[in-house]
Amino acid sequence: MTELQTSMPGIGHSIRVSGLVQGVGLRPFVWRLASRLGLKGSVLNDGSDVLIEVFGSEANLKQFSSLLLEDLPPLARIDAVSVSAKTCNPPAGFTIAASVDGSAPTGVVPDAATCPQCLKEIFDPANRRFGYPFTNCTHCGPRLSILRQIPYDRPSTSMAVFDMCRRCRTEYEDPDDRRFHAQPNACPDCGPRLWFEDLKGNRDGQDVFAKVARRLKQGDIVAIKGLGGFQIACDAGNSEAIKRLRLRKNRPRKPFALMARDIAQVRQYCRVSESEEYMLAGPEAPIVLLEKEGASLPNEIAFEQPRLGMMLPNTPLHHLLMTQLDVPIVLTSGNLSNNPQEISNHGATQRLGALVDGFLMHDREIVNRVDDSVLQWEKRGPVVIRRARGLAPSPIRLPDSFANAPKVLAMGGELKAAFCLLNGRNAVLSQHIGDLENAATFKDYRKALRLYLELYQFKPDIIAVDQHPQYRSTEFGRELADELGAELVKVQHHHAHLCAVLAECQAATEQCRPAYGIILDGLGWGLDGTVWGGEILQGDFASFQRLGHLQAVPMPGGASASVEPWRNLQAHLRNCFGVSWREVLADPVSVDLFSSRRSALLDTMMEKGVNAPVSTSAGRLFDAVAAALDLCVDRQSFEGEAAMLLEAAAAPYVPDEAGYKVFLEQKALLEIGMKPLWEQLLQDKRNLVADGRIAARFHLGLIDALESGLAAVSGSTPGHVVLSGGVFQNRILREGLRDRLEQAGWTLLFSKQAPCNDGGLALGQAVAAAVTRAH
Repeated sequence: MTELQTSMPGIGHSIRVSGLVQGVGLRPFVWRLASRLGLKGSVLNDGSDVLIEVFGSEANLKQFSSLLLEDLPPLARIDAVSVSAKTCNPPAGFTIAASVDGSAPTGVVPDAATCPQCLKEIFDPANRRFGYPFTNCTHCGPRLSILRQIPYDRPSTSMAVFDMCRRCRTEYEDPDDRRFHAQPNACPDCGPRLWFEDLKGNRDGQDVFAKVARRLKQGDIVAIKGLGGFQIACDAGNSEAIKRLRLRKNRPRKPFALMARDIAQVRQYCRVSESEEYMLAGPEAPIVLLEKEGASLPNEIAFEQPRLGMMLPNTPLHHLLMTQLDVPIVLTSGNLSNNPQEISNHGATQRLGALVDGFLMHDREIVNRVDDSVLQWEKRGPVVIRRARGLAPSPIRLPDSFANAPKVLAMGGELKAAFCLLNGRNAVLSQHIGDLENAATFKDYRKALRLYLELYQFKPDIIAVDQHPQYRSTEFGRELADELGAELVKVQHHHAHLCAVLAECQAATEQCRPAYGIILDGLGWGLDGTVWGGEILQGDFASFQRLGHLQAVPMPGGASASVEPWRNLQAHLRNCFGVSWREVLADPVSVDLFSSRRSALLDTMMEKGVNAPVSTSAGRLFDAVAAALDLCVDRQSFEGEAAMLLEAAAAPYVPDEAGYKVFLEQKALLEIGMKPLWEQLLQDKRNLVADGRIAARFHLGLIDALESGLAAVSGSTPGHVVLSGGVFQNRILREGLRDRLEQAGWTLLFSKQAPCNDGGLALGQAVAAAVTRAH
């Protein structure tokens, strides 16, 4: 936190506060604080900042400065403070002055979960908002999800159609009320309405939560209009309802998220640390991945996974519903398979009618689709898996060296798409949007990007794109560069992963020497025209060197290899053992695995180099091992399924096992060879070693290999090393490698605010492009 210096000469101070300071109740907070201390002056929104002019005794000014930073409103975030002396005659009292139109805004506040004060009101029979599902104040409620344009005031939101009643207007205009200038402020007399709607379009607005709860308890599936999109719910204790939901939604294996009534209910099914409880109950209210412990829920929720994705209610609507239920609910995105989440009532009834048995609807429009954020906690802090509701678009603060950087719009990648606006030290990373291979998702991406450019009045000097020529984000970036007259800068995929972490780790970034990076993911376009995905790099924002990599292996069928693990198994075996690879298979079952597939065709493809691009992908290595252990062979039903199953199988055995050996070979670059690993793995298969033990030995062997590879390229001289890429969502790999490298003296750098997967790619593109232009 910035420390205010109060030893300025004169009788007052002019204080400029930057950060997330507008629309969060900062001005009334300043007004109350100054009034309490008997100070005079004013506070106003001044363009993108809040400007405070305050006069009084030296002691009171010092106390004001201290309390201003120590007791902020829940959603406020101060990034910078500048103070100067003010010697003019003070006004008679302290006022909230009219806002000044000025520079473009620096912060649009994320949607925030229901605050304790509002929660108390909706359960208080004596309160006029008792049972009202759209209760909010300046400390909580919708923000980005209802915003159409700037400035952030009621006419610019989907609340414009609801005229405030006299009592709400009085709250809105009273600086001593926590609803002062709360743009979505409403009550049962003047705000949005809720109803239950059946599949025939019949509406019922009476006892809605009791009706929906009864439907869920009897096994029905209900679509719920949430904060940033429709969700689909069923009873998490009803295995038949869950099976029916999986069938209807065409989601055979991907784990479902759950919503519980409160922390006590979460603890019935999961182990919850103090830090995890803090994450669950914070204003972000994300899905948090928690270890299973205690009472069991149907296996169909997450199958073999050792963790459950749990969240708490994030709106009054969810709180009021959950009090009617005795068990958690499955709460998944309201969409057709691979499509964006529905946000309109019409879209939901048209496209979700075949999936659900009814709708919990309301008439407040969702303007911007915002999915649920996903986090997990490890011993070193939070890890963001998906950055969305509650987190985006809160800006990520960059090092001081970016203060005068050019403005950059970074387009992100193809999967887990998000874009980034870099303006000085603020990097605004958008909410998770999805996979741009889907036409509807790409349309949503374009819409969201245009909105952000308008909201932030942002005209980029540079548009940064991935080097892959066929990514839709890259193609759209080229179009925008032509349209806006911006320079187009291509950033290599794994360099962007490296830079994204450096952007967050300010202390290490300010050092002169480059950092090393171990970047593991599914694929990224390499500088040599091959597909990279298992890389050891050294670099900074401006440039990088590729020092080593996993052994390159063909991907027979190209994109098909990303979804069919058996293809990668054959490719790895053939790469290690040549054309006689079938002779080393462990047992008749393994032989049958390939005889029933087009393995001969794959051999021909790899031999002739036809539709079999060479790749160093760590993701495809995990797929191959999962196929060898018969965990996921034919087809992954969702991205990362094979790797998740492999991690789950390995987890119980990791403490007692040692890793398989690999070999390091120094060619033009260091190469990590996998033949010894496959020889040992296949021998263990012949010896009928438990699949979980084999999976653990694989994980530990890869950790050994990466540690040894890093030592080899660095000359065993520890420094700073970045761990990034989607494969590092694997907890065994991430924590195991971190422990090992820290013991060897390395300083580990890892994402805290952006995902390590491609959801954080745009952040890295933005900082790399900005520095490249500066050089």
